[in-house]
Amino acid sequence: MEGCIFCKIARGEIPSAKVYEDERVLAFRDIDPKAPAHALIVPKAHFASVLEADAGTVGALFEAAKEVAKALGVAESGFRLVVNTGRDGGQSVEHLHVHLLGGRALAWPPG
Repeated sequence: MEGCIFCKIARGEIPSAKVYEDERVLAFRDIDPKAPAHALIVPKAHFASVLEADAGTVGALFEAAKEVAKALGVAESGFRLVVNTGRDGGQSVEHLHVHLLGGRALAWPPG
């Protein structure tokens, strides 16, 4: 999508601190981290939310999450994956993305 910031990042038009990349997915560090390890995992193809994505795309995001967790050093200690959907769900960018958070004990419910 033309004006989507995550599409621009995925195309390399906007720089990012890349953590992982393959043919379908890009992961980069969040610019406003909520944990010591906080990356965003996005499909390179535009989907406004998980409601538009196909199972292959969702699967690719979760496969990438395993590699991102290893790259950030949180695979062994544990991490959280979050997918916000819609305004009331806290989605601030209309491009499907998964937050990977770790590097400290995470409370539940999140506050």
